[in-house]
Amino acid sequence: MSAARVGVVTFPGTLDDQDAARAVRHAGGEAVPLWHADPDLKGVDAVFLPGGFSYGDYLRCGAISRFAPLMEELIPAARAGLPVLGTCNGFQILCEAHLLPGALMRNAGLHYVCRDQGIRVENTGTPWTGDFTEGQEILLPIKHGEGRYVADAETLAALEAGGQVVFRYVGGNPNGSLNDIAGIRNEAGNVVGLMPHPEHAVEELTGAPSTDGRGFFTSILKKLVNA
Repeated sequence: MSAARVGVVTFPGTLDDQDAARAVRHAGGEAVPLWHADPDLKGVDAVFLPGGFSYGDYLRCGAISRFAPLMEELIPAARAGLPVLGTCNGFQILCEAHLLPGALMRNAGLHYVCRDQGIRVENTGTPWTGDFTEGQEILLPIKHGEGRYVADAETLAALEAGGQVVFRYVGGNPNGSLNDIAGIRNEAGNVVGLMPHPEHAVEELTGAPSTDGRGFFTSILKKLVNA
C-alpha cells in the first residue's frame, strides 16, 4: 500500500517547509511539495501550511497568502473535509482565509518570542491529534512576534462550548492569547491551527526540546490509512 500523501505548501518567505516535509517522511508519509502560485493540490490526502514570514508579513500576517492561487483550491477542499494543519504563519493564513475563526495579533509584550513552550492537549478528536491523550502536556518550540490569539466574546464562547480549543499554553502564556489558547480547530474538526511548531520536535538528533511533535504526523497518517 502506498504511503499517505501530505502536501506541504511553500509561499514566498516560508521558512519551515523542509522541516515539515521531513517530519512527514519521518512518520512514514509521502511529502508532496505544493507551490503557492500553482492552483493544484496534486491529489494529496492532507495539507500542511508551515511557518515563516509569507510575503514578509508586510501587511497582516497571512493576509496576502490568503489570496494565492493555491488557496483557491485549498479553501473549498478544506470546507469539504480535507485535513489541514497550519502552524505559526500557517495558522495566521488559515484565520485570514476564514477557515478558522479569530485572528493572531502582536504579542502582548510587543516582543518576538523564541523558546520551548509547554502546551496542553484539549481535544484529541481531530485528524491531527488522535495519537495524544486529552490533558496530555507536550513541549514544542515557539518563534513568533504575532501569536496572540484574539476573538470577540461570542466567538470565544462558541469555541469553548464546542470543544474547538485544541491546545492551551501551560507554564506561562508567551503572547497574551485569550484563554491561553495555543491552537484551535474548525467546527468540523478537520482544520487545525496552532502557533507552536511540531515539525521542529520530531527527532532528538536535531536538538529539539522533545519528540512530542511526532504525534501530529503519526496521527494524520493513521487517520488517512484507516479512512
